[in-house]
Amino acid sequence: MARYVFITGGVVSSLGKGLASAALGALLQARGFSVRLRKLDPYLNVDPGTMSPFEHGEVFVTDDGAETDLDLGHYERFTGVAARNTDSVSSGRIYSTVLEKERRGDYLGKTIQVIPHVTNEIKDFLKVGADEVDFMLCEIGGTVGDIEGLPFFEAIRQFAQDRPRGECIFMHLTLLPWIAASGELKTKPTQHSVKELRSIGIAPDILVCRSEKLIPQKEREKLALFCNVRPDSVIAAYDLKSIYEAPLAYHREGLDQAVLDAFGISPAPRPNLTRWEDVYDRIYNPEGEVRIAIVGKYTQLEDAYKSIAEALTHGGMANRVKVRIEWVDAELFERGDAAASLEGFHAILVPGGFGERGTEGKIKAAEYARTRKIPYLGICLGMQMAVVEAARNLAGLATAGSEEFDHEAGKKRFEPVVYHLKEWVQGNHTVARRVDDNKGGTMRLGAYTANLAEGSKVAEIYGTNVIEERHRHRYEVDMAYRKALEEKGMAFSGMSPDGRLPEIVEVTDHPWFIGVQFHPELKSKPFDPHPLFKDFVRAAKDVSRLV
Repeated sequence: MARYVFITGGVVSSLGKGLASAALGALLQARGFSVRLRKLDPYLNVDPGTMSPFEHGEVFVTDDGAETDLDLGHYERFTGVAARNTDSVSSGRIYSTVLEKERRGDYLGKTIQVIPHVTNEIKDFLKVGADEVDFMLCEIGGTVGDIEGLPFFEAIRQFAQDRPRGECIFMHLTLLPWIAASGELKTKPTQHSVKELRSIGIAPDILVCRSEKLIPQKEREKLALFCNVRPDSVIAAYDLKSIYEAPLAYHREGLDQAVLDAFGISPAPRPNLTRWEDVYDRIYNPEGEVRIAIVGKYTQLEDAYKSIAEALTHGGMANRVKVRIEWVDAELFERGDAAASLEGFHAILVPGGFGERGTEGKIKAAEYARTRKIPYLGICLGMQMAVVEAARNLAGLATAGSEEFDHEAGKKRFEPVVYHLKEWVQGNHTVARRVDDNKGGTMRLGAYTANLAEGSKVAEIYGTNVIEERHRHRYEVDMAYRKALEEKGMAFSGMSPDGRLPEIVEVTDHPWFIGVQFHPELKSKPFDPHPLFKDFVRAAKDVSRLV
């Protein structure tokens, strides 16, 4: 049966609970334990799938098709454990389940209340898979004191009470602000945060304190005294140049040892940190640099493309180069010359997205990369816009476009080489969708198999002819245009097993021009870079040597 670590936050949000959880998971793995990480989000959305990227950042998709918080991406990247639908839950999903049960009569006419019905549903979620791993790390979103989070805090309090003593501990992440005017590091906000946590029945066993300044020993002792934790369980979390330094940094501070001590695990297995020492070496000792432009529509918030940025970093580590990412707003090209903004880059990446805004700029970026022989990687919408560009400028279809944009405008303006997917095969059954269905859950989501053409560039990169990648999209490239495009040099080099859905296109007379309908960034890890990103950065490195 798993031991549980509940990770909560206080003082302010965005302190890095997800990163701390992921780093702790990696450290426990380094000591030989198996782990699984989970995120409990208090917001009332059922999942992040319909939330704006500006509001919430990227949506991380699991193999089994769950749309989840981006923190699950951190969990996967640091531990290599594939996330599942059962690793993410929100208040909206919990309340939806409770109300569905009430409508079915499962509660036998009882009055439905937060306690016990909502809290029991949360506890049932926590129990799933408890017999599969040694440690279950559960992060509670938001900060202590948020009204939306109260049912979750109550549920984990009850859960710890229900379990045998010593099977659950609480780790609280807070901020020690530096007051420049007085030159002091303040512990009072952390004391109040812990007081708030204790007022709802939860006493933290470990304090993780974010600080931009060194935390003096006397301040650690003060925190231990007033927050009722052991002095060696006050862990400093300083700002780092790279998130991949976090496992080593937390190990130096003794986080993993503090967790094992809290559970009474002694003697503790010695950690093998070779993997993370190699990652550290590759990050801080590059042998060159490449400049890669990400031409997107959500560039004002880098978290909207979090996994892409990290996958590029992984590709750089594999090639011993530093990847300098520069964010380029696709809408800029719609008002000016793409060449002026893209000159000097060693490669261009066009990511996914929804809606028409910025798409003409993405098309121009694809044209620039194709005609200038610059390495190009198009992901999801980035692939579709590369196909539209080829249809317009190579196949002579001047009005080529996507049905998605005609649907938004309410009238036909384009010849749709990209169309709304009405049905597809998932496993052993057919899934049907209408263009006017509710947005939640209308996409092709999760892992699907693709067959790669013999002798294609992608088959060479992957080293196999059968792959499985994660999807998140509503529209597909229309196979009716395959012949016209292939005659002009755009090969359909990856297809669904039934041959109906294009998964990958590549330009055959180009050094490196690939578009993929899926999201390869979701499966990349620092110690196991995705093959496409690894080779994409290699191609960019080759260009940098020629400049």
